[in-house]
Amino acid sequence: MMTAELHTLTGAYALDAVSGDEREEFEKHLRACSFCAQEVAELRATAARLGQAVSEQPPAELRERVLRRIGEVRQESPGGRAAEEAASVRAPRGRRRSWHIWALAACVAAAGALGGVAVWQHQEARDARQRSERAQDRAEALARVLSASDAKAVPGGELPGGGSGTVVLSQSQNRAALVVSGMPAPPKGKVYQLWLSDDGRMRPAGLMDPGSGSEAALLEGGLDGASGMGVTVEPDGGSPQPTSEPVMLVDFPA
Repeated sequence: MMTAELHTLTGAYALDAVSGDEREEFEKHLRACSFCAQEVAELRATAARLGQAVSEQPPAELRERVLRRIGEVRQESPGGRAAEEAASVRAPRGRRRSWHIWALAACVAAAGALGGVAVWQHQEARDARQRSERAQDRAEALARVLSASDAKAVPGGELPGGGSGTVVLSQSQNRAALVVSGMPAPPKGKVYQLWLSDDGRMRPAGLMDPGSGSEAALLEGGLDGASGMGVTVEPDGGSPQPTSEPVMLVDFPA
């Protein structure tokens, strides 16, 4: 092969797409051409970063689609892209070097973007796992309160809309839970907020969005001598202090 043609094989060689006598001849050329040797090293490093950033399974129909397109796409005439590639080979080394630097920069930018997607996906998976672990911890704590040997049920009476509620207290667990049945969904943009009463001073104890049917919710925070609990309708996200009249108010037994 001519030396000019060997210069064009850096990309194919970096991707192991050169075989036979052509590979042997190009490797001999690499030992004498520091420019091509450096370019091969840079292209291989970029390809490795792209491979580490993301991996996708090609669609099953890809092979069939490619084979079908082979028979439909007209080959370029000798005066087309082949002539342009030949012209680029004859261009001064500085010009060819500049083109390859821009191509490599584009590859590195793409690798960085794909790497960012991979990092984002990892963070999303980690956050989802943490939310799942917190939900499991709350479910286990709720089960301990409801099954405690000293669990005491305090009726909460009838709720607006025909539902009913019962508060379950456990001094050994130092926690309280609210069990509701038939509680209607809160108005749009609103949530039910739970409160613990410390001699009339209400402290937030979590949110509840039951929708319909039966549901049990663990009140956040310990009892710590609380004298009662309440439920109010608050803006989405909750409030630091009650902003509406309670829909449920329960006094705890002494």
